[in-house]
Amino acid sequence: MKKDYYEILGVSKGATEAEIKKAYRKKAIEFHPDKNPGDKEAEEKFKEAAEAYEILSDADKRARYDQYGHAAFDGAGGFGGGGHMNMDDIFSQFGDIFGSAFGGGFSGFGGGGGQRRAKGSNLRIKVKLTLEEIANGVEKKVKVKRKVQAPGVTYKTCGTCNGTGQVVRVTNTILGRMQTASPCPTCGGMGQSIDSKPNNADAQGMILEDETVSIKIPAGVVDGMQLKVSGKGNDAPGNGISGDLIVAIEEIEHEFLKREGENLHYDLYISYPEAVLGVSKDIEAVNGKVRIKLEEGIQSGKILRLKGKGIPSLNSYGNGDLLVHVNVWTPKNLSKEQKKFFEENLDHPNFAPKPEKSDKSFFEKVKDMFS
Repeated sequence: MKKDYYEILGVSKGATEAEIKKAYRKKAIEFHPDKNPGDKEAEEKFKEAAEAYEILSDADKRARYDQYGHAAFDGAGGFGGGGHMNMDDIFSQFGDIFGSAFGGGFSGFGGGGGQRRAKGSNLRIKVKLTLEEIANGVEKKVKVKRKVQAPGVTYKTCGTCNGTGQVVRVTNTILGRMQTASPCPTCGGMGQSIDSKPNNADAQGMILEDETVSIKIPAGVVDGMQLKVSGKGNDAPGNGISGDLIVAIEEIEHEFLKREGENLHYDLYISYPEAVLGVSKDIEAVNGKVRIKLEEGIQSGKILRLKGKGIPSLNSYGNGDLLVHVNVWTPKNLSKEQKKFFEENLDHPNFAPKPEKSDKSFFEKVKDMFS
């Protein structure tokens, strides 16, 4: 079972952005591979801290984590944050946080080395899901047009930085000579530039290619949630790291069922005779029909709760419920015989309203819904 991200960084749930950044820097320096060569446990803690920081430093991801926990990122499809990052990912994304803790300018193993691996841009797609797919989880295959390195592209050492990925500038100040290092403007810090490329490739040696990507979507996702498939975005030139595929979930409205979090609502309309005599009815649910029995004399507005017939929780806390709202349909057009029957029984005591204490009023039901 994964540790709590706040616990990993040693901060409270109400920690500020600055406190989270400070805590991550402290952990990263403590477990950095340069300080712990060959120590696999330290390396895992280093990755663990990076994963926690990636989620908690992003307001949107942090909100989703606070609401759904690890399930919001680590579903069956392997979506998520740093749990699927390698060391190059970490240094590429968060290298600036370490500052000069290891001599400055590092963004990969070995500290002090300026060369970095570029990361390709992310791709974004929208996937529409039915309520049934959301309830059960689903695997979707989508066609993605992504940039990949063209066959036959070759690279040479960058002539500007001589392969270091950095350019060093010396300036004279009132305090003396100051030396600063920055990413090479020619190669973008990669230390390489294109030597040759085919005619169909762009300036970076990339071509567009269709790829079918399989996405496993866990049960219980919500409309608007974004999942990540690592490495399925655009490739980066040379030995760079591929970007990610960001999958936005769009829920298709169900014909009969209305979703409210993990609960589902169903409006059941019955006739007056059915309400008086009682009847069995088939109810639409996400995994097929469910038969329920209505008691004699059931009242309009009655809510029947079918436990566990709703949507699964992303945090694996079980399923929500299916709430059946009973609505007694009053006929508008009656035959003479039917109308005569009701006229004769208009003042009959059996037809006089006799609400019991357990029968809540409309306003009480509304109050319960929002309390």
